Amino acid sequence: MKEIKILGPGCAKCKTTYQAIEKVIKENNLDVKLTKVEDITDIMSYNVMGTPAVVVDGTVKIKGHVPSESEIKQILGIL
Repeated sequence: MKEIKILGPGCAKCKTTYQAIEKVIKENNLDVKLTKVEDITDIMSYNVMGTPAVVVDGTVKIKGHVPSESEIKQILGIL
């Protein structure tokens, strides 16, 4: 099972990113654990300066922008 974390303080872009990834997971029936990380100390531990950021299995894949649906599929390996 993949683990995806959305890093961000709870801003609109962070929420949009979470919803977009959640949509792709549901549409493709993926076995993924999706969580939000809003604690600034936890976010800083990933060495991320721009949010939202998407972490897949411990590796930062996207940072500083809301990913497109095709970009999400690409990082999840379903394209």
